[in-house]
Amino acid sequence: MRNVVLARVDDRLIHGEVVSVWAPSLSVNRIVIADDGVAADKFNSRVLKALAPAGVKVNVYSVDSAGEKLREDEIKGERIMVLAKSPITFQRLVDKGVLIREVNLGGMGLRDERIPFIKNVSASPAEMEAMKDMRSKNVRVYYQLVPEQQIIEADDYLK
Repeated sequence: MRNVVLARVDDRLIHGEVVSVWAPSLSVNRIVIADDGVAADKFNSRVLKALAPAGVKVNVYSVDSAGEKLREDEIKGERIMVLAKSPITFQRLVDKGVLIREVNLGGMGLRDERIPFIKNVSASPAEMEAMKDMRSKNVRVYYQLVPEQQIIEADDYLK
């Protein structure tokens, strides 16, 4: 199983917080984006790869492909950050047998069926169900915008 050091939900995927704070603080050397839409959009994939910090490899996969790749044997010294736009993606990865112990909720904007959830996180009823399902499988779900900020556990908000 590949070494996932952070599984983060963030609408923006690769952006300032990821590049300047999360990746360096966790010594990330690979970012895996798991998103069917982005994987199908070659231009958007190239843009996201260009935004990565120096020395960090970026792979953009469909959720199914990401599940396959993340279940492969560990590569010595590899430290992976997995980014997705919704907790539903991580629920799917967990269901595919990917070892994810924690899901970090970052920027999830107010759109479509999403309602305010925690701080600047909004979630749809389906996303809340996905988080509850992951919690039932002992996957920790929490909000933390940047590493220096206090962690807020999602459990109380999911009731």
